Amino acid sequence: MKFDDLGFEIQDGVAIITLNRPDKLNSFNNSMGSNLQTALDHCMENAEIRCVLLTGSGRGFCAGQDLEEAVSGVSEIEEHVENKYNPLVRKIRAIEKPVIAAVNGVAAGAGANLAYCCDIVLATESAKFIQSFVNIGLIPDTGGTFFLPRLVGIHRASVMMMLGEKVSAEEAKDLGLVYKVFPDGELMNGALELAKRMAQMPTRGIGLTKKALNYSLQNTLNEQLAVERDLQGMAGLTSDNAEGINAFLEKRKPVFKGE
Repeated sequence: MKFDDLGFEIQDGVAIITLNRPDKLNSFNNSMGSNLQTALDHCMENAEIRCVLLTGSGRGFCAGQDLEEAVSGVSEIEEHVENKYNPLVRKIRAIEKPVIAAVNGVAAGAGANLAYCCDIVLATESAKFIQSFVNIGLIPDTGGTFFLPRLVGIHRASVMMMLGEKVSAEEAKDLGLVYKVFPDGELMNGALELAKRMAQMPTRGIGLTKKALNYSLQNTLNEQLAVERDLQGMAGLTSDNAEGINAFLEKRKPVFKGE
């Protein structure tokens, strides 16, 4: 798959997607938004892909919406949200494979919230996370008002969204928004190492875990217990479950196939 504004390659079961508008800090225009949706669809459908790694080129991860396009009358703001950002969030959450965000620089507005809806977030030391919507009189979108309060609590989310202050990578880690912080220049090596390790893990079980977590965001306890029962039944029928049990009994390392 080849795109002008998006890098896409597969290494050892890992789909590496690189937002590629470095002169615009990888801010979204309609083309890049559409191409990212296409790439995510391919990740969902391709059995060879067992982990997705999302990052940016240059010195930024994603600066959110390309404001030059936004003010040019290309489409109404509701259409941008409904047709560009909402599908990205839904696809990332629907992919029953781990999605890792490797935040290599500034992640602002929709770019920050795109990272937060991924399963695991990594960052370089110089990365900054900014809820920049307030600076142009807008509200957070791209799932920000859904995920951020659940990650940091409603009070802290209110501060971040209403003040629009920069959050450093280390601060984001302390808040639980980032799993690991890497020295500048070492992020992609660390991110690829983790992604390739996850691509050798029981993908179906991970996917069902992700599905359970999605349900947990809205279920009652009893509803969630029923979800766990049903999904555990599905996980128990996978070949990876059988392989994991056999490997344990035979005292060897399991070889998972993601099935």
